[in-house]
Amino acid sequence: MSPRSEPDLSGKVAVVTGATRGAGRAIAVELGAAGATVFVGGRTTRSQRSEIGRSETIEETAELVDAAGGKGIAIRCDFTVPSEVDAFAARIDRLDVFVNDVWGGENLVEWGKFWEHDLDRQLRMWRNGLESHLVALHRLMPLVLRSDDGLVVEVTDGEDGEAYFVNLTYDAVKSSVRRFGEVLAKDLKDHPNVTAVSATPGFLRSEQMLEEFGVTEANWRDAIEKVPDYALSETPHYLGRGLAHLAADPGRRRFAGQCLSSWRLKREYGFTDLDGSQPDWGRWYEEVVKPRMGGAVVEADPEEYR
Repeated sequence: MSPRSEPDLSGKVAVVTGATRGAGRAIAVELGAAGATVFVGGRTTRSQRSEIGRSETIEETAELVDAAGGKGIAIRCDFTVPSEVDAFAARIDRLDVFVNDVWGGENLVEWGKFWEHDLDRQLRMWRNGLESHLVALHRLMPLVLRSDDGLVVEVTDGEDGEAYFVNLTYDAVKSSVRRFGEVLAKDLKDHPNVTAVSATPGFLRSEQMLEEFGVTEANWRDAIEKVPDYALSETPHYLGRGLAHLAADPGRRRFAGQCLSSWRLKREYGFTDLDGSQPDWGRWYEEVVKPRMGGAVVEADPEEYR
């Protein structure tokens, strides 16, 4: 598949919530690389860290947007607090692309039966990962509706129809965010100027995932020995590039209400990941992972899926 022309978002204004790190940061950078002005929202700044305690900051993300060719504007905001989101929205005159990627649950995820874990942690995951999306949507949707060609993307995790993901709370949060994209499209049926979707990455090489596997982006393949499926992993920029293409597509309304994965966007627009590969986690999952889970022995070359 040959890549199509690069997306052009010159003159467009974007907001990416949860843009401090991971997919949110990469999406902001890729929108900037396409020429957009990107308001970068998150809780961790150089002077104030969030409860997660990680070192990445929204100022760094804004600088990466600048370096990519766009204009990055960092605004600290806790998206679970309506008054802070009101202040965030007041800084924005217009909004064409709204990518809602708030999470804040990295240090709250616990595998297994949720009743065996701390309730307060589960409730914080719910608030950080779901209430934040609702508050951000409520306050920022009026700005998107003013756009002549608006796009709203709810970023989630896991494929549409994924059965039981991590634990009840995590599954409910991510499934609800996916549902937001579907229902928003129904609410927008009388607003043909705005398209709403949800989106999901594949097996990510985010900062946190790389650290968990004890590798860096430079030597990430070393983790394959312990986690063979990581051979089909992707950088957060893969989804970011897909969403930049989507934002620049004048016919994107055909996707309204759908959950668009990084690999589906790749099939549609023909872009590559940072290393020039085109990992297709969806195909790998269907042809290798699911049969293996059912007890089948499947031999496959990961490179054929990249």
